Amino acid sequence: MCTSVTFLSETGDNFLARTMDFGFELKGRPVVIPRDQTFQSDVKGSEYHTQYSFVGTGRNLDNYILVDGVNEKGLSAAALYFSGEAQFAKELKDGKTNIAPHEVLNWILGNADSCADLSNLLAHLNIVAAPVKLTGFSVPLHWIITDRSGESYVLEVGEDGIHYMKNPVGVMTNSPDFGWHLKNLSNYTQLKPTPHPARDYDGYQVTSFGPGSGALGLPGDYTSVSRFIRTVFMREYTDQVATEQTVTQLSHILNSVEIPKGVKIKKDGSEDYTQYRGYMDTKNLIYYMQPYDDQTINKVTLTEELMNREQPTEFPIQKKQQFQDLNK
Repeated sequence: MCTSVTFLSETGDNFLARTMDFGFELKGRPVVIPRDQTFQSDVKGSEYHTQYSFVGTGRNLDNYILVDGVNEKGLSAAALYFSGEAQFAKELKDGKTNIAPHEVLNWILGNADSCADLSNLLAHLNIVAAPVKLTGFSVPLHWIITDRSGESYVLEVGEDGIHYMKNPVGVMTNSPDFGWHLKNLSNYTQLKPTPHPARDYDGYQVTSFGPGSGALGLPGDYTSVSRFIRTVFMREYTDQVATEQTVTQLSHILNSVEIPKGVKIKKDGSEDYTQYRGYMDTKNLIYYMQPYDDQTINKVTLTEELMNREQPTEFPIQKKQQFQDLNK
C-alpha cells in the first residue's frame, strides 16, 4: 500500500512524492540507470531497451528493478500496488515490447520524455503477467506519471486493456480503480480549511470548539480510500513554497499518511509500514529518499557523468537515525 502526490512550487516547478508502504522488506536504495541500457525481461525470451537515464529507488535482482524515479527529461513516475484490479496479458504479442509489470517503471522512465510522449508509446507495450523472481508471483501494479508541465496521468490495466487517464487531483493510492476514487470525492465536499459557521437551532447558537472544524469528517485510517481523500485535501490547501523548500513541504503532507510499524497488521501477521518516502524534482532532476530508520533526506542529482556511465550506480543509505549535534 502506498500514497503518491504531485505538487507545484510557488514558481511552478513540479514534484512527485510517494510513500512506499509494504510488509515485505524491499531493501531499496537510490540507483542511477545510465543511458542506452538493454534489460533481459522476466518475460521469457524478451528484452527491452531504455534510451534515457533516470534515478530512483530500486534493487538489483539479476536486473535492476526500480519502483519510482525521475528521468533526464523531467518525466517522473511511481509504481503502486493495485491488488484485485490489475489484469495483465497471459501471452506475448508479436511486434510489441513484452515486459512484466515490475519492469514497466523502467520502461517508462527510460523511453518517454513527457506524459504526451508516453501516450503514443503505450501502443507498442504488452504487459505480461510474469512473476518477480524473488517472490515467485506477478505483482499487481498501476502507475502515476507526471512531467515538468505539471500534468499528471494514471496508467491502469484491466480486462479491457490499457487505461491512460488524466489525473485532475494529482493523487493516487491503491485499489479500487482510479475512477472510483474520483467519484468518491463527492462524499467529502464539506471539507475545508476554515471553520464551519455557527448554527442556529430554534434560537440556540452552536459554535465549533475551535479552528479545524472545517476538516471534521476527514478520514484518518490507513485504507487506500481514506489516504486518497486525506492527501487530496492536504495537497489542495497546503501552501506552496519556494522550489528549494518544496521537498520539506511534501514531507509534511506525507506525514498525514505515513504508517508506523505496528499500527497496520495484515491477516498473515506481517506489518505494512512506510519503508521510505521518495521525492522527485522534475526541474532540477533530483531524487530524494527518506528511509524509515533514518529520517534524514538523502539526495542524488542526475549528472552528465552519472548518466553516461556504462553501469548503474547505487548509493548506500544509513540504517540508523542521524542527528545534528548542536553542542559541537
